[in-house]
Amino acid sequence: MTKFLPLILLGLYLAAMWFFSAWRLKQELNQKSTPLRHPRLTPMLERLGRAMDLPPIRAHIYEVEPINGLAAPDGRIFLTRGFIRKLDACEVTPEELASVIAHELGHVSLGHSRRRMVDFAGQNAIRMALAGVLSRFIPGFGAMIANAIATAVAARLSRQDEFEADRFASALMIKAGLGTGPQKSLFHKLDALSGRMGAGAPAWFLSHPPTPRRIEAIEAHEARWRD
Repeated sequence: MTKFLPLILLGLYLAAMWFFSAWRLKQELNQKSTPLRHPRLTPMLERLGRAMDLPPIRAHIYEVEPINGLAAPDGRIFLTRGFIRKLDACEVTPEELASVIAHELGHVSLGHSRRRMVDFAGQNAIRMALAGVLSRFIPGFGAMIANAIATAVAARLSRQDEFEADRFASALMIKAGLGTGPQKSLFHKLDALSGRMGAGAPAWFLSHPPTPRRIEAIEAHEARWRD
């Protein structure tokens, strides 16, 4: 029994990390969000709902300024206040924000949101284990290398999720009669809207795939669907 104690403790640590992270995120979203009721977005929520044979999609505004969308582990969909400000300034269109909501619905429908919480706990476990091993052989640099490896693994998984959610959003936007044009046009705008965050980081460390690759993937899906 004693020899399995480290594994048992690791499992308990991962479970505790998952529950704490999920609880902390839920508290943050509850405190800093309001229901999304915007006259220019309400028709979009209705169209996405009809395309899924559901009532109008419910979404929330996360009261932070960075430009982003979010799918919470409990299934709620969020657009940031920063995105709503861009809509009100006519820098993005309602159809483009509908594509963001469709993308986040993809994360929920495909189970990405919950899995990411597990991946987060797993990433910490990988980091701790590697740091312990590497520090014995490379004192002073083991933790740094372990962090880089764990980050790269997590980024690769996240990028795959983004491609899958993009595909879901494309299919939903087409079914809703909105097409993929808003999805692609928003991608062209995102670097400027977000201040090109992360532009200097190596591509394999970024949690989102490069914009040109995402657009190419959408167009490849469209070509197959037409055939």
